[in-house]
Amino acid sequence: ANISFVTSAHALKQLPAPEHPEIAFAGRSNVGKSTLLNRLCNRRNLVKVSARPGKTQSLNYFLVDDSLYLVDLPGYGYAKVPKGMQHGWQELITSYLSTRSTLRCVVVLVDIRHELKASDLQLVDWLRHQGRSYLMVYTKADKLSANDRLKQRAALDAGFSASDRNRVVFSGKTGDGRTELLELLDTFL
Repeated sequence: ANISFVTSAHALKQLPAPEHPEIAFAGRSNVGKSTLLNRLCNRRNLVKVSARPGKTQSLNYFLVDDSLYLVDLPGYGYAKVPKGMQHGWQELITSYLSTRSTLRCVVVLVDIRHELKASDLQLVDWLRHQGRSYLMVYTKADKLSANDRLKQRAALDAGFSASDRNRVVFSGKTGDGRTELLELLDTFL
């Protein structure tokens, strides 16, 4: 696939013209969004992986084969960001997610090692309420034993009302889950 970085939008008026379908990626800071996007695109440094969580502060657009946008949303739930800034992003993200006509699916990333977090559930409930298609991805699967992975998956599935139809267990390190994720994303396009 031919993939290129297009723009960083800090306001709705900076978004590219809505001429291609879009898939957005959302999740708490440090959940592994950059790693997932790089793995999805089979590129090592397409998206800069930052050691400083909360670094992505804009909607970052990547164009795939001149026909699809992948949109990296700012991470949420990171405490070290000034309140005013958090509020600004939240407004931007909320407006984008509720009004963007070309948005086909929101991929919600959750770290499989942690218990259900209120901020993730709020986002999923809000997307449901908005009638937005979404897909759950449980990241960092390689950090748990197979047994713990199953336990955590079951607990998160119960919390998010997720199943094999709208959830992928993923590892950026091993690439596990990449094929399933691409297949599921295809159904939204």
